[in-house]
Amino acid sequence: MTDPKPKLGQQQSRSKPKKRLAPTEKYELFVQVLTQQSTQREAADKFGVDRSTVIHVCKTAKQGALDALAASVPGRPGGRGKTAEQIELDEAAVEIERLRATITEQAVELHLHKGKSRWD
Repeated sequence: MTDPKPKLGQQQSRSKPKKRLAPTEKYELFVQVLTQQSTQREAADKFGVDRSTVIHVCKTAKQGALDALAASVPGRPGGRGKTAEQIELDEAAVEIERLRATITEQAVELHLHKGKSRWD
């Protein structure tokens, strides 16, 4: 007689074995769900993955699209191909240079205002 319950320490696996999708498959899955060609459940069955994987792929694709659109600034040459993080770093570098120039200018003004003290 077989025991229908798993023994202590053993788990019954109800989920499908993990399958790694290629980037093109992920994109195809995302497009099918986005255009409502198939539901999340149907897409999961078709690609042989869990529904949570479908949800994760769709969220990641949406976030990637939003990041790419945020990095794309109309009328800004050289903005193509830069990530939002790279644009932010470039803007920070410009701000650092502006602050450096301001501090230098203030140091010169202070030097001229107080004059050079003697080292005696």
